[in-house]
Amino acid sequence: MRRLLKTGCVVLFTILTFASCNKSNYELNSSVTAVTSLIAPTDQTSLSLQPTGASIVFQWGASATQTQSLVFYEVAFDKLSGDFSHPLYKFLADGAGVQTQATIPQDTLNKIASMAGIASSSSGSLKWTVIASVAANSVVSTLTHTLQITRPAGFAVLPTDMYLTGAATEGGTDITKAIAMKETSAGVFESYTSLQPGTYQLTDKPNNTGTKYYLDEKGTIQLGSSSTTVTASKKAYRIRLDFNVATSNIVSIDSIGLFMSAYNMEIGKLSYIGNGTWEIPKLPVTFYQFSWGRDQRYKFILHTSAGQEYWGSSMANNVDPAGQPASYFYLTPETNDQWNNTYKFPAAADMHNVKVDVYFQAGSAYTHTATAFN
Repeated sequence: MRRLLKTGCVVLFTILTFASCNKSNYELNSSVTAVTSLIAPTDQTSLSLQPTGASIVFQWGASATQTQSLVFYEVAFDKLSGDFSHPLYKFLADGAGVQTQATIPQDTLNKIASMAGIASSSSGSLKWTVIASVAANSVVSTLTHTLQITRPAGFAVLPTDMYLTGAATEGGTDITKAIAMKETSAGVFESYTSLQPGTYQLTDKPNNTGTKYYLDEKGTIQLGSSSTTVTASKKAYRIRLDFNVATSNIVSIDSIGLFMSAYNMEIGKLSYIGNGTWEIPKLPVTFYQFSWGRDQRYKFILHTSAGQEYWGSSMANNVDPAGQPASYFYLTPETNDQWNNTYKFPAAADMHNVKVDVYFQAGSAYTHTATAFN
């Protein structure tokens, strides 16, 4: 019994000694000194940011430690009046934080400049430094460099949804009925809809909590609760908005023609009926007789205020529609080639009437239907 007790005391002493050594080592390994050299960008560097510009590389000298402990770095940004106690933004260094450089995209710098109060299409200053960390200990460098930043037109934080609302829109002034726009790429939206005399706004939510935007007299997207006025009579439009550069492009759509390849002409015109839909309720169709058989290929022509646009199939050589998936009828911008990228009417359409609908709607792929009837 005495021997067991003695052995237990030795084991306990060993454990306590090991724990004490580990604690001492941990404290030693956690020691880190501040970065004493900021290399690039140099102080007072001017940056003219571009939405698709190359990333900017920030570099600094390594921090010293009393051991070989791994040091992690972050680039910190703040207003000129700030002290980095609560930086505007922190960006982890390359190599998961261990390299003495950070490659920062220009769109991120644009967001940081916006956080610093620099407006789009304007210039201003902010400063940066480096935070070095080992374990739970971190130290902010006493050195700072100032950046003179010119922001591009556009918005640093891009909306992910966009709606049209107001008396000039199909949804009227009830914001819960706002017209949803389709996001075609990050920060880019479009809508095929009608506008009538009145005013409209843009919002990122179909309720009163949304961020509001409007188009000024130059068609530039602006942040705010002002409205855009429509004075022209009611007609269909395609409205495109690019929040990356704060621009808009609006064209009226007079009609959509159904172009039949074999006749090399439009055999009917679809009219706008609302909700991004064009329709011809009754179109007589006769396939064209060639020596090899009858031809039923077709595509669409949008007649816009900016000119004609051809829309058709993504397949250059298409097949009969029977048994095909919904994607067969999807619409994509195509060339004016007479034969390629066309669809084929169903066999039942020959020498019968066809109801044709074209759907440019936000909630789904742009598509169409062609239904034969007597």
